[in-house]
Amino acid sequence: MAKRIETKGLDIYYGKFLAVSDVSLTVAPRSITAFIGPSGCGKSTVLRTLNRMHEVIAGARVQGKVLLDGDDIYGPSVDPVDVRRTIGMVFQRPNPFPTMSIYDNVVAGLKLNSKRLKRSETDSIVEKSLRGANLWEEVKDRLDKPGAGLSGGQQQRLCIARAIAVEPQVLLMDEPCSALDPISTLAIEDLLQELKEQFTIVIVTHNMQQAARVSERTAFFNLAGVGKPGQLVEMDDTEKIFANPSDRRTEDYISGRFG
Repeated sequence: MAKRIETKGLDIYYGKFLAVSDVSLTVAPRSITAFIGPSGCGKSTVLRTLNRMHEVIAGARVQGKVLLDGDDIYGPSVDPVDVRRTIGMVFQRPNPFPTMSIYDNVVAGLKLNSKRLKRSETDSIVEKSLRGANLWEEVKDRLDKPGAGLSGGQQQRLCIARAIAVEPQVLLMDEPCSALDPISTLAIEDLLQELKEQFTIVIVTHNMQQAARVSERTAFFNLAGVGKPGQLVEMDDTEKIFANPSDRRTEDYISGRFG
């Protein structure tokens, strides 16, 4: 069941440095939301707070709230591992486990979660996940071959299959196409349209055309100045952000005046 994400007054720190300030936004279930903005504005940092990946960095912390269907994922009794199981992540560079087969890559997350499954059950999950990532037909006859032997675009879809195998409700994607060629990028974008029927998706992208193509809503982040924290300037329907933004800074960024 796809879930709604909400942040309220989110401040994100690296040690004493306030990296991103006062972010309040809502991400609707079964939709694609894009985070755009210049380098260093904090969009990937915000993304990583949505499944508690931020705190893996020494000294990193947050203040404020991140709510998943109204429940605070930073609550004192919440296990971060459970959060990351519910809110999956796909990174900028495809990162299949190099020594593992395609098959073992898909079920790696399940094994980390200590799920004991029969071979017939894992076979079923592998096929379902690879079909979900639009990769099954390309790899079904070489599941025992290394995942690292696939092309870049196939590797990224393998990472998506690995992320969805544990049945998350939210998928976070940090520039998932930036290392890919145009044809692979198009394949991932087509896949996102299918995946949003099941998942809530948030994608960070430097490619504004991509944001315009794939997302229903777009959040624009910016820096107030060098050494100042990043901030959410505005968030709205993607069509409005690109055609008629409310804030001059958004218009300046989208029209290429900076960034």
